[in-house]
Amino acid sequence: MQKPSDPRREVLTGLLGLGSQSSRKSYYPELLARLEDLEAERNRYKWLFENALHGIFQAGLDQGFLSVNRALARMLGYPDAQAVIAGHDKGWAAVFVDGDQELQAITRALLSQGELAGYETRLVRADGRHLDVRINMLLRPDAQGPVVEGFVADITERKNAQASMQRLNEDLERRVQARTQELEALNTDLRHQIIERERVQRALREARDAAEQANTSKDRYLAAASHDLLQPMNAARLLMSTLRERTLPADEAQLVERSHCALESAEDMLTDLLDIARLDQSNVKPELGNYSLAELIEPLVAEFQGLADLNGIRLRMHPSDCAVHTDYRLFSRILRNLLSNAIRYTDRGGVLIGARRQGGRLEIQVWDTGRGIPVEQFRAIFKEFNQLSQSANLPQSDLQGKRKGVGLGLAIVERIATLLEAGVTVRSRVGRGSVFSVSVPLATMAPAAPLPSARVLEQLVAPLQGRLLLVIDNEQIILDSMRDLLEQWGANVRVAVHHEAALEQLGGSVPDAVLVDYHLDEGRNGCDAVSSLREHWQQVVPAIMITADRSEHCQQTLRELGIPVLGKPLKAAKLRAMLGQMLKE
Repeated sequence: MQKPSDPRREVLTGLLGLGSQSSRKSYYPELLARLEDLEAERNRYKWLFENALHGIFQAGLDQGFLSVNRALARMLGYPDAQAVIAGHDKGWAAVFVDGDQELQAITRALLSQGELAGYETRLVRADGRHLDVRINMLLRPDAQGPVVEGFVADITERKNAQASMQRLNEDLERRVQARTQELEALNTDLRHQIIERERVQRALREARDAAEQANTSKDRYLAAASHDLLQPMNAARLLMSTLRERTLPADEAQLVERSHCALESAEDMLTDLLDIARLDQSNVKPELGNYSLAELIEPLVAEFQGLADLNGIRLRMHPSDCAVHTDYRLFSRILRNLLSNAIRYTDRGGVLIGARRQGGRLEIQVWDTGRGIPVEQFRAIFKEFNQLSQSANLPQSDLQGKRKGVGLGLAIVERIATLLEAGVTVRSRVGRGSVFSVSVPLATMAPAAPLPSARVLEQLVAPLQGRLLLVIDNEQIILDSMRDLLEQWGANVRVAVHHEAALEQLGGSVPDAVLVDYHLDEGRNGCDAVSSLREHWQQVVPAIMITADRSEHCQQTLRELGIPVLGKPLKAAKLRAMLGQMLKE
């Protein structure tokens, strides 16, 4: 029985020229091969259509969906493609959020352009939610009417990312705006702070200028105070020195000695106060040089020997041939204060000063057998106005000659040591004694010939016998005291308040030496007086400058002039030693 004919097959065979029986027989194998290829291509297209990641659909302009793949069904929330087609069999306008209005716009675009690419819209899912998509549509003619083929991509994540980015941008803009406002507020506050800082700086500059002016005034005051305060003390010391060298009854000699000790204590206190003030001004400049240890220590030992004998203790020195590089005057003050403290706080036993090498430095040590210092007070003793109390259990005879200070001795030591870069250390045992050490650099060159020791100079009394000495001072009590002391030593003395009066007193004679105060009346000074007298006599007469001015300017001026200086209150032993050496030469 003959099989019914397939219209599509007949059409296809007709197109291929296989309409007759004979033709079919001759081309049948080739036809089968072509049909199989077409079937394979159709299956491949169907597989791609069904398994594409993006949604694919076909729809008529006036009809519903003709075909839909699984991806689009999932996007729209339907269980399968048939459900999508069944739900929109009357038309597909309902799939768009804007419905017929949007579909009409799409239709016009397709009819005019034939395609619509990159069209972004929102579709309505089966559950009523909206889905952001991007569609590429192509209008294809068909026997049943124009057909739209579309490719749909879900852009929800991109839209969400854009929305998030938009929110972030808006938030960033808000933050930038808020930060800008904060910065503007900070700038406003900063401007106010700058204005306030400038005001404070102006006030600080004014305060600094006022402080500098006050320091300058203090310098002038200290110079004046040094002179005015030490003048009467200098006169008293000279009178007391005159009395000490006279033969007096025992009771009167004891009163004189006690008065001498009281004056020395007052002198030490005042000297310490003036020195600590000068050191705190930071205008003391060290003058470094090379000095043998003997010329540093021997004068101090000679100076304190009498005080040690009075206190009933032994004062010894350990000789050394070393030399150090330091400031003679400042370093001597360190050793003087250490020796003074050692003697002051030693009730029995002795004090020893010596030295030992430590590499390239020399450590000068002052040992005593005093009461000792507790370890917890090592730092406190170097503070101003801090001193160990004298023993209340000592008998009055043991306290005789024990001079008290104001607690500035070690504070001065520490300040000078810092200025000279000399380390100060202390070791002590309570009830056994203490050791204070000062470390200074060893001299790299041999020092100049040492000055004669004070012990030797004090023996040079003979050159004063019958010598003509001129004393110039603006205080009459000083002139009287100096005349009494120098005449007691056998000198012939003339006194005057300025150099014109001195020439009248001398009556053409030229003195063997001139002792002149630095500060004189009417703005004059001793340097001018010495220069005028030397010019008048046409010879360099030996001169000694005596001053209570401890300012660095005064000391520097006298050093430049090469005139030896003695400070007030004047110590008789030093004056006699310096005069003896000067007149002997």
